[in-house]
Amino acid sequence: MSASSSSDTKMGIGERALSAAGAAVLSAIIVNPLDVAKTRLQAQAAGVPYHPSDNNLRGHTTPNGDRTMFSNLRCSPSCTRGGTISTESFCSPDCFRYKGTLDVMYKVVRQEGFSRLWRGTNASLVLAVPTVGIYLPCYDIFHDWIEEFTSQHSPTLTPYTPLVAGSVARSLACVACSPIELARTRMQAFKEFQAGVKLPGMWKTLLGILSPFRSTKYLDNVQGYRLLWTGVGAQLARDVPFSAICWSTLEPIRRRLLQMIGEESSAACVLAANFSAGFVAGSLAAAATCPLDVVKTRRQIEKDPGRALGMTTRKTLIEVWRSVYSTHTRKFH
Repeated sequence: MSASSSSDTKMGIGERALSAAGAAVLSAIIVNPLDVAKTRLQAQAAGVPYHPSDNNLRGHTTPNGDRTMFSNLRCSPSCTRGGTISTESFCSPDCFRYKGTLDVMYKVVRQEGFSRLWRGTNASLVLAVPTVGIYLPCYDIFHDWIEEFTSQHSPTLTPYTPLVAGSVARSLACVACSPIELARTRMQAFKEFQAGVKLPGMWKTLLGILSPFRSTKYLDNVQGYRLLWTGVGAQLARDVPFSAICWSTLEPIRRRLLQMIGEESSAACVLAANFSAGFVAGSLAAAATCPLDVVKTRRQIEKDPGRALGMTTRKTLIEVWRSVYSTHTRKFH
């Protein structure tokens, strides 16, 4: 057993939970701009508009005589694809269409401000602590139960104990924290076009989801609370295999790298080995579960309550596949 694994076993549940929560909080702050970019790209593919309506420009014409080319949102004065109306510079809708991760971050900073890259960070921070607080204790409890059961009745299944315990614990954490995940996705996906308007926080976002179902009727209120768990099926379908793929590939890669650098290596080498193993394992898991992540986002940004309650993970996945297929068919024809 390596020094790193032996040190892990000596850590108590409280120390592990505290270190995991600290890592989750730090990760939420650092990675949030990339999370915003991912959510915006997925929401744009689902049809969420990121340029305002051109109704306010009807009756105006561009220098080329085009009456509908420009939107009513002021963009960068250096942009050459727009026009000028009453001394104000305007951009075409293409200026508000995202073309990639870096393009999203650039346009969000230019059009909405630097702080918008951290939109939804408060929800991510709130999400980090209960997720870890549920996941780690449940994992240890289920791991001990399953290991004890398999060692007595079916020893050949004992190696699969971490996989089963991790999947069940992750499922419980996802179900418990799904409303916060829903709020974070909506906060990152939607854009406010009116200047000076304060964006809703996490609690106002959740109350906005419940508002169409506020009634004195019990069944209406139940339907409203069901909306808070919109997309939980897709989230489970994504997170459980993600955890299984990530952990099943991370540990072998990490052990191999630590063996290569030796036990007398510096802390920087150990950190680099852990980072490399995590990067490779996380990349593989993310690539494998990306379609389900797209489905989760589509279900969580759906604003029509009736459609949100009627959609399932399978239906949404078929809908995404058909839209992708039709897009590629139009390109080739």
